[in-house]
Amino acid sequence: MNNSKPYVIGIDMGGTNTVFGIVDARGVVLASNSIKTAKHSNINDYIDELHSEALRLIRSIDAEGKIYGIGVGAPNANYFTGMIEDGVNLPWPTPIPFAQMLSEKFGIPVAITNDANAAAIGEMTYGAARGLKDFIMITLGTGVGSGIVINGQLVYGHDGFAGELGHVIVKRNNGRLCGCGRTGCLETYCSATGVARTAREYLELRTDPSLLRDLDIDSITSKDVYDAAMAGDKLAKEVFEYTGTILGEALADFTVFSSPEAFVLFGGLAKSGELLLKPLRNAMDKNMLSVFKGKVKVLLSELKEADAAVLGASALGWEAKPATTTLAATATAATAAPQA
Repeated sequence: MNNSKPYVIGIDMGGTNTVFGIVDARGVVLASNSIKTAKHSNINDYIDELHSEALRLIRSIDAEGKIYGIGVGAPNANYFTGMIEDGVNLPWPTPIPFAQMLSEKFGIPVAITNDANAAAIGEMTYGAARGLKDFIMITLGTGVGSGIVINGQLVYGHDGFAGELGHVIVKRNNGRLCGCGRTGCLETYCSATGVARTAREYLELRTDPSLLRDLDIDSITSKDVYDAAMAGDKLAKEVFEYTGTILGEALADFTVFSSPEAFVLFGGLAKSGELLLKPLRNAMDKNMLSVFKGKVKVLLSELKEADAAVLGASALGWEAKPATTTLAATATAATAAPQA
């Protein structure tokens, strides 16, 4: 670590919003802000706004010239290559040499990883997964992401793409079309957009009354469904029952792969509380292989909204090297998972 530059920038890029913060060596987020990811149809316009707003934040805490590096968590980002590859929930064509583009714009080194991996690093260091060596982070946002930690190490796989559990197919017949091009993926049912999609299907196929019928059906969000459910709406409650059941079944299946101590749920949908957790736990227990029953906890993130991903991404900032899009040139440096 370069002590003459005591800060890093952590960036959490989501399909809807991008949150970023300036973080010190102790893991304290000194200042943070956000921009809208989805409003930019051109990647260069997005990078320009990100640079402008980050610079404003840097100046606000007198940190000019004191930023060591930048760490980024982004959908389908490859830690080995610095590329965003097949970012299905992003508004730009991929692949994108994002680490290189950002490094050139800011003039400092950039490291990048999958957004859910970044959240896992943050949670393992500062949140609900402290002290756990085997856990799986599940992020419930615009899509469903995951970060898998085994024996204290984040799993990247041989090419950097391990841990795409949101694209495990949970409906083999007549499944929903996913942004990845396949049908029946977990994220089409258990993401925030999946919840809204289920609500719209219920409203179209059924005639029973619902508070959601007072809204424009094409504009319904998961927050609308949550608010209706909390107000006692039967249809909205059934949406969460359906969602939680599918997610619980999936978590039972994921357990047999790595025998995690816990699943940590992160993201806006995880804040739904027992509306989601009760059917999730019931389905998980019902479908769990007997040898694992009663052994796997379901935990909620203990960090503030977006902090897990920002802090996890910032940990990558200390490891950042000059960006390259060539796997061969970075493979040696990337053989060890980044340590928070």
